[in-house]
Amino acid sequence: MTLFERPGLVRDGVYGHLRRAVLDGEFAPGERLGEVELGDRLGVSRTPIREALMRLMQDGLLVSEANKGVRVRTVSAAEARDTYVVREEFDGLAAALAAQAHTSEDAELLRAALNTLQTAAGNDYRRQTRLDLAFHSAVTLAAHNAALVEIARGLEQRVALIKHQTRTYNAHPDTARQHANILEAVLARDIGAAREAARLHVRTFGRLVLQNLEDSATPGETP
Repeated sequence: MTLFERPGLVRDGVYGHLRRAVLDGEFAPGERLGEVELGDRLGVSRTPIREALMRLMQDGLLVSEANKGVRVRTVSAAEARDTYVVREEFDGLAAALAAQAHTSEDAELLRAALNTLQTAAGNDYRRQTRLDLAFHSAVTLAAHNAALVEIARGLEQRVALIKHQTRTYNAHPDTARQHANILEAVLARDIGAAREAARLHVRTFGRLVLQNLEDSATPGETP
C-alpha cells in the first residue's frame, strides 16, 4: 500500500487513504480487509480503521458478510450493465459541456492528462486504470458543472471496481485513438462530436466488460 501520511484528523485521513487504495486497485476485488492488519500497516488504532471501513461500506466500495468479514465488493454483470448505460450518457454530457465551457487552463490539463496516460507502461495495469480515470475526471472538471462533478464521484467508484475486476482496459487496440478523438473534439469546441466520441468510447468498453463478466459467471449464477 502507498505511504500513509497522518493528517490532522486521523479518521478522515484513514478513510481517504483506504478509499484511494481501493479505487487504485491496491486491494483486489473480493479481498478481505482486516482491522488489525490495516491498523498495523497504517500505524493507527482499530477505531479509525473501523470507522473508515463503515464509511466505505456506505459508499458501496466494501461489503460485510457473516463469517467472511469486510471485503472489497465485486460487481455482477447486471450491475455493470446498468453502470455503463448511465456512464455512456454521463460521459457524453460531460464531453459536450467541456467542449462548450473549457478554458485554456483546462485544455492544458486535458492534454497533460492524456499524454501521461498514453506514456504509461503497458504492463502496469493499475497505473493505466488510475490515469484513465484521471483523464475522464479532467473532462468532467472542464465542464464546469458542480452537479456533474458531484455525480461523478459515485460513478467513478463503480467504474473503478469494474475495471479492477475485469482488467479489460489495456486489452483493446482502440483505447488511444478513442481518447484522442474525445480530446480533439473537446478542444475544437465541437459539442456534437465530443458527445459522440465519449459515448462511443464507453460503448466499446461496456461490451468488453459485460462479455468478461458473463464469461466468468459461475454455473447457476445470474449475470
